[in-house]
Amino acid sequence: MIRRLAALWDASPWGFWLVVAACLYFAVMAVRLTIIDVRHHLLPNRIVFPSYGVAGVLLLGAAVLAEVSGAAVPGKVPDGGANLFGVPGLGTVAGGAVLWLFYFVLRVIYPAGMGFGDVKLAGVLGLYLGYLGWAHVFAGTFAAFLFGGVWGLAVLATRRGNLKSAIPFGPFMLAGAAAAMLLLPA
Repeated sequence: MIRRLAALWDASPWGFWLVVAACLYFAVMAVRLTIIDVRHHLLPNRIVFPSYGVAGVLLLGAAVLAEVSGAAVPGKVPDGGANLFGVPGLGTVAGGAVLWLFYFVLRVIYPAGMGFGDVKLAGVLGLYLGYLGWAHVFAGTFAAFLFGGVWGLAVLATRRGNLKSAIPFGPFMLAGAAAAMLLLPA
């Protein structure tokens, strides 16, 4: 993400500021949702639903500005998933849709294992990860399950819970997405 921002600054300063705003919004949203989910096992619609609009407008705007300024031309700014099939922002939308669908299928297969708040949050995280590319979508999803699994094992090992214990998954989804955004090259 940092390399993408640096390259975007040179090519499209307006796009740069849209991505910075999207990242700041992500950080605030992640902190709020983590606190609420840990305390109440709930991801409130009043936070998740507006996040679709905020992330969508900011990230799609950045993708369009990068395309208009010529920043999405190979060699200037790596467009990752934002420019899919030559359509600016299509990768962003596709990332959100694919991740939402994946979590929805998991919810349908085993409803007791995942709340619908996690499904709704997955779409928002897919927008962010889809903006960066498919590798980020996969890595962020894998990291979420890895972090959640390690936490679950720690809970079992310390005898603070059992196999039937409910663990809020939203914080791990957010942490996985943040790890993919920060650690993977864009």
